[in-house]
This record gives sequence, C-alpha cells and structure tokens, in this order.
Amino acid sequence: MRQRQTNRFNRGLMTRHLLGRRQSGVTLLEMIVVITILLILMGAAVPVLKVSVRRQREVELRRDLWEMRSAIDRYKDAADKNAFQQKLGSEGYPPDMDTLVNGVEIAGGKKLRFLRRIPVDPMTGNTDWGLRSMQDDPQSDSWGGQNVFDVYTKSTGVGLDGTKYKDW
Repeated sequence: MRQRQTNRFNRGLMTRHLLGRRQSGVTLLEMIVVITILLILMGAAVPVLKVSVRRQREVELRRDLWEMRSAIDRYKDAADKNAFQQKLGSEGYPPDMDTLVNGVEIAGGKKLRFLRRIPVDPMTGNTDWGLRSMQDDPQSDSWGGQNVFDVYTKSTGVGLDGTKYKDW
C-alpha cells in the first residue's frame, strides 16, 4: 500500500514539475513573434533616426550661416563708421573670411575681431564655404574675389523643406 502511494506521489510531482516547466517556458512560436515585432519596430526607428540626424545638421547649418552673415554685417557696420581703414572698392565688406577671424587694426593698436573661427560646414564636413561678392552674379557659384558679401554651403543636397542648401 505504501508503495502505491509513493508511486502516485512521485507521478504527481513529476506531472506538476513538467506542467510547471511548460507553463513557465517560452515556445518557439512566441519567440518568433517577439523577434518579428522587434524587427518591425527597429525598421520604423531607423528612418526616424536618419531624419533626426539630418534635421540636426540643418539646424547647425542655419546657425553657422547666421553667425557668419552676422559677422559680415558687423564688419560692414564698423567699416561704414570708419572704425578702421579699408581697401578702396571693397564697399565696406571683408576681403575674405580670414579677416573676420584675424580681425582688423583699429585706433590704439587694438584688433577688432568679428568671428572666433570659421565654422565647419555640417553638410560637407569642411570649412570651405561658398562666397559671393557684391560684383558677383547672385546665381553664380564662382567667387570673383573682390570682397565677401555673402556665404553659402557648397553642398548640393536638398533640405527637408525641399529647398537647396546652397540657397539658404
């Protein structure tokens, strides 16, 4: 009698143990479903991440262009107020971008600087910006070298808003 009870008890433990394992385990089908869902989510996240990186570069490009154009305007204002000697025919604009960084001599032997450094173009990855002078054709991509009236990126890409980067 004792042996029958022991056998039933052992079978009951074995059955509970196997059932418990089955209930707590993960089936292959469940794992495939979870992996599929993760792949779909990752597939949706990658384009969003790419757009986010592109948007950040565009924000940086706008900020850099604004900073350089502001420096050109400050140079022009100082030249119009005769704060320093300027080259005849420059129309008050800087001869090049390095002049904005290096500065110009003003009264008292001091230097007036307009830009800390020439920023790196986030679209091209270098400091080689496109320049326009007052004498250049606004649609031209070549710089005449007389003065710096405006700057633009040399990137041929198109922004998220559909406009060309070089037209910004």
